Amino acid sequence: MPGFFASVASVCLDSMWQEIGIALCLVLVLEGILPFLYPARWKDTVVQLARLSDRHLRLIGLASMLLGTAALYWLH
Repeated sequence: MPGFFASVASVCLDSMWQEIGIALCLVLVLEGILPFLYPARWKDTVVQLARLSDRHLRLIGLASMLLGTAALYWLH
């Protein structure tokens, strides 16, 4: 039976990598919406973000990760 379990593990890993690829593609699509629709405003926002301190950027990143984790937990 080792061959069976190896093939099941391989299928699970292939499926996981496929879902990670799909998730990354969706991130690219979502990240591209605002620059496509509002390029000037998006550039202004990026400039404002570049002026923030490292501490504020880290807090924004932490809040984003926590919100995303909570949303995944809620949806799953």
